[in-house]
Amino acid sequence: MVRRSRPRAVRRHDPGGDRPPLVAVGDGGCGAVAVPHRGGSGPAGRAPDGERDRRARRGTGGRLGWARPVRGAASAHRRLPGGGVLGGRPARRADRPGASGGDPVSAAELGAGDGVPARVIGHDRPCPGIAILTLRPWVRLPHRPGQAVPVETPRHPGRWRWYCPANAPRPDGTVELHVRAVAAGTVSGSLVHEVRPGELLHLGPPRDTGLHLRGGDLLLVAGGTGLAPLRALVEQVAAAPDGRRVTLVVGARTFVELYDAIALDKLQCAHDWLTIVPAFSHDPHAESAGRGDALTIALDHLRPDQVVYVCGPPPMLAGSRLRLLAAGVPADRINLPHRIPASDRGAGGIFPQTSS
Repeated sequence: MVRRSRPRAVRRHDPGGDRPPLVAVGDGGCGAVAVPHRGGSGPAGRAPDGERDRRARRGTGGRLGWARPVRGAASAHRRLPGGGVLGGRPARRADRPGASGGDPVSAAELGAGDGVPARVIGHDRPCPGIAILTLRPWVRLPHRPGQAVPVETPRHPGRWRWYCPANAPRPDGTVELHVRAVAAGTVSGSLVHEVRPGELLHLGPPRDTGLHLRGGDLLLVAGGTGLAPLRALVEQVAAAPDGRRVTLVVGARTFVELYDAIALDKLQCAHDWLTIVPAFSHDPHAESAGRGDALTIALDHLRPDQVVYVCGPPPMLAGSRLRLLAAGVPADRINLPHRIPASDRGAGGIFPQTSS
């Protein structure tokens, strides 16, 4: 009697071993969808020769190094906010797990329209409804302080949301995101309440938001998670101090919602050119000098030579420019985040940090 060998499966990471093995299908992109493999018509459960040739031409064959089911995904292609496709290029060394710990990959090698898988290595919830996520992209993300990055979770395939990294580029390539769970927001709620360390997210190409660093002393006004891009600007100044003074006004409803207090305290203790001013709009226990909305408190610290940046929720941004102009700030010294067009994110233009 001829003993038949068991089908070989492409499951590189299967701690349980009791589920159907998975193979990656598609054309070898980062967004390859994993589907159950139940054997084939070829020997040892492998695909027929013709099918293997077709897969070879498409560039498949375990490009990710492991396989993972993507709930609700119908195609191996992931459409990026800028119109590109994630999953349409051959495998590269930097796309495999662990590659992010090696040599950095340049923006030119990353290529336009590609997405970057990023593993969640830290997930903290410093206060209700807000999470700080630390991501380690498999390829170094070519972002600059103040830019926004589209983020997708496989829990909601194809639903990209914009967030601004809260850090300047780091030697280890990690990226920190500040996410508030928006009412009825599926993606933001999932990032805050469901995502855990070890999961993969996908990051699209960074986009400018109008919050790039300019010369002169700075007055930075942050509301809620609008703190993220402004903290990144502070880190950029800290990386190359040039004698400028920086005042960062951080707005929150109450002291409990001052979610990044520890990191801000470390920055202020490390740099004598930095002054951090908390502003509490709904905290009856706050000192009178710090009681009010962030922009009102910021105007008390305004000097004629400062360049002003404001980032926060849409109600805060709505009247900021007019208030600053009325306070005597020249129009060319006012910096607010640009509204990202609907064509750049797939559904409805928004300001960064207000994604659903």
